[in-house]
Amino acid sequence: MKNLEKEISEKGFISLNEKEKNLNLVNEIIKLKKEKNAVILAHYYVDGAIQDIADFVGDSLALSQKAAVTDADIIVFAGVHFMAETAKILSPDKKVVLPDLNAGCSLADSCPEKDFEEFIKAHPDHTVISYVNTSAGVKALTDIVCTSSNAVKIVESVPEEKNIIFGPDRNLGNYISRLTGRKMTIWDGACHVHNEFSIEGILEQKKQNPEAEIIAHPECPKQIITISEFVGSTSALINHTKKSKTKTFIVATEPGVIHEMKKFSPDKFFIPAPGEDAECACSECEFMKLNSIEKLYTCLKYEKPEIIIDEEIRKKAYKPIKRMLDLS
Repeated sequence: MKNLEKEISEKGFISLNEKEKNLNLVNEIIKLKKEKNAVILAHYYVDGAIQDIADFVGDSLALSQKAAVTDADIIVFAGVHFMAETAKILSPDKKVVLPDLNAGCSLADSCPEKDFEEFIKAHPDHTVISYVNTSAGVKALTDIVCTSSNAVKIVESVPEEKNIIFGPDRNLGNYISRLTGRKMTIWDGACHVHNEFSIEGILEQKKQNPEAEIIAHPECPKQIITISEFVGSTSALINHTKKSKTKTFIVATEPGVIHEMKKFSPDKFFIPAPGEDAECACSECEFMKLNSIEKLYTCLKYEKPEIIIDEEIRKKAYKPIKRMLDLS
């Protein structure tokens, strides 16, 4: 029998044994899901094979909300660590597992809890708005959580005489500040995927495909936003490509989302925006790509690695999420 805790400690996930390598893992996952009364959540950025087997595919908060209202005993979150934490915050009575504990987030990691706490202390009498892409500890320090789709509404809900701290994404914060006209004290964090798109590369793609529409996530820097013809959250980008009469899109967000775009619009052409790295045709999230069918199978079979949150932190982190939901 494997020493599971040791393997998780050393590797972050449970690997297949020799016998399991010969299994039809998709069939086994479907069988285990029924036996264990589990629900599988997949973010838009994970590999298409995982999206195809999931019960729900979507943005992180929406997925956690959907899982919370199911009667599932186990939530398998194919995404990154903060997303699984959010699921646990909303579903404390369910077991939440993540295929690979190494699946972190550069944006969430750019805002350590202790540093953010000191930042808040240095700016007293501010309303703290935190993007959902943060750890449970950071959420627990927050007054209101927001998503990229409701950030404008959340910021505008704060009385104009109140000062605002916005974290951790400086690109999203600056974008929302421009839209609302609100001056905010913004934490200097960023998503490495969205922050590293090449404006020269995108303009070259546009030159080669003049009929294409550039669409971007608001986590992108201002120069990318400026040249984009549509800006929105991941789900908004998908909906836009479904409804638009345009047939070709240059997509400035994690290219995993193109799998979902193609499902709804098989007659359209999607070009992943290039990153600054000349050796890579696009800008991928290596953390999302740590999720695999193999790890999905083992975490469901062994119900590990499990996400555990201190109950006091969980309750504190729930309050700003609840406040956001009430405002939205």
